[in-house]
Amino acid sequence: MSKAKKYMSDIHLEDYTEQYESIQAVADDCIFIKGRNLRSLNGKWHYAVDQYDTCVRQKWFLERYVDENGFTLPVDYSFDKWPTMELPSCWNTMDDKYLLYEGSMIFTRTFTYSCDTDKEVYLRIGAANYLIRVFLNGEYIGMHRGGSTPAFFKVGDKLKDNNRIIIQCDSTRRPEQVPTENTDWFNYGGIYRDIDLIIVPKTHIKDFRVFLMPTGLFDQVFAAVNMSEPVDTIATLSIPELNIEHEFRIEKGYGSCTLDCRPELWSPENPRLYSVELTCMSDRVSDRVGFREISVSGRDILLNGKPLFLRGISAHEDSVKNGKALTRDERIENIRIAKELGCNFMRVAHYPHHEDMAVLADEMGILLWEEIPVYWAIRFDRDKTYTDAENQLKELIYRDYNRASVIIWSVGNENADSDERLAFMKDLAECAHKIDKTRLVSAACLVDAEENRIADRLAGYLDVIGINEYCGWYNPDFAKLPELMENSNPDKPVIITEFGADAMSGHHGSRDDKGTEECQKYVYEQQIKFLKDIDYIKGMTPWILYDFRCPRRTSFIQDYYNRKGLLSEDKSYRKPAFSVLKEYYESLKQSE
Repeated sequence: MSKAKKYMSDIHLEDYTEQYESIQAVADDCIFIKGRNLRSLNGKWHYAVDQYDTCVRQKWFLERYVDENGFTLPVDYSFDKWPTMELPSCWNTMDDKYLLYEGSMIFTRTFTYSCDTDKEVYLRIGAANYLIRVFLNGEYIGMHRGGSTPAFFKVGDKLKDNNRIIIQCDSTRRPEQVPTENTDWFNYGGIYRDIDLIIVPKTHIKDFRVFLMPTGLFDQVFAAVNMSEPVDTIATLSIPELNIEHEFRIEKGYGSCTLDCRPELWSPENPRLYSVELTCMSDRVSDRVGFREISVSGRDILLNGKPLFLRGISAHEDSVKNGKALTRDERIENIRIAKELGCNFMRVAHYPHHEDMAVLADEMGILLWEEIPVYWAIRFDRDKTYTDAENQLKELIYRDYNRASVIIWSVGNENADSDERLAFMKDLAECAHKIDKTRLVSAACLVDAEENRIADRLAGYLDVIGINEYCGWYNPDFAKLPELMENSNPDKPVIITEFGADAMSGHHGSRDDKGTEECQKYVYEQQIKFLKDIDYIKGMTPWILYDFRCPRRTSFIQDYYNRKGLLSEDKSYRKPAFSVLKEYYESLKQSE
């Protein structure tokens, strides 16, 4: 034995994480979950701050309490005597002492399971920020990167009658991650979406998609299924309200069918959903699906063949009480307020929000822009960073493919137009187009400040151009806005994805006083005045629905919040700009 091996590796080993890199949950591990038999693991979990990553250094998951000679060993943990936290949640809002904590926290609990050898079991973690490593019954089962998309781990052969699960959740900001270390929102830590066991047959439906064929005729529904194994068999598609009960072949694990029918088309005004069921072998999944077609013709966005103006608003996934772990009632409230504002569209930024947001949008009738956090200065020159971004994009698309409300995949926000960035985001746009030919692809781009025009090279790979411009705020000269519009001549539709101004609720002054309600109101009035007659602008999502936490914002007006919301952070107060935008959207609705 070398001298080095006599020392404790957890103290001296600097690349201690390398051993955990080989097993990663990625998009290809996702399975379709609608209509599944889920067993929730939400609830009380024991937890401890692990700032030095001692859990993974010392391999706490092995639970070595005695050595090979039977002598008792000292340990640095007491799993079942730690305090408990209700999951899903963000630790920042669960206890004031963790408000600004960034780093690693360990969660553990025990649970029973009646093992069934005829079934496969997946552990699904809806989202945890940013990196998780998962251990079950003394084994490492894998890790996942990305704070807003789901992770799936196959655990059927590792379950026992009595089980211990340990999850390391690490919210550390790192320059190579997606998003990078510098963002304009709060870095909530925690496992803040549902934790479930999914019980399925050994051979099961892995992916199921159903949609209206994008032919412009609205008379065909397409369905496709991927199985977990390369089997040859028969699948049955059932849509009772369309009198569909159709069998089709599965060959080597894949099958599809195209059916002639005329479903009632989904729209924000008529959010019609159909019950859909797919059965294959001993497996069955179901969903509630709307059928609609979104397309672009020249400078027009068409919904079901008709020109559409996207009356929108941007929104973060943020709550005073719950951080990023919004309740269902809070999501419903956000959509309800957007509809009160006159919106038919929401930009859910800057990362994938809870999947229930799209389900609710389907039910309540509002269109969605969904985005991955390729935000600001990502490491565009790093292959592993691209792999991370592409994987998050795929996980989002696989998760929400059947949601009629989702009409745009966004591959990023406010990135400088460099050669490295163009190659990176072009590939993301092509990936989205390849996976999903039924939706539009966009990104929130920057204005060419030198020439004051829309000139981002990425636009050539997008279906719709998103533009963030803050005339009247970061660029205080309003004369720049009509000049920007006049200098630009895009050959495709443009959505003004951001404009706005900070306003502290109840803070008053002149329209030239930054941070006052009067200033914000004036910015909205001037923006609408200049934008309303520009023929290539086909939508807007002003920044933002309500104030949200942000550590960058330290002025007395902000007090660690971005105050560009039309509502206060608790949504109890509507600022005057809310009425300005509402009046404009109401006038658009009347003219449609």
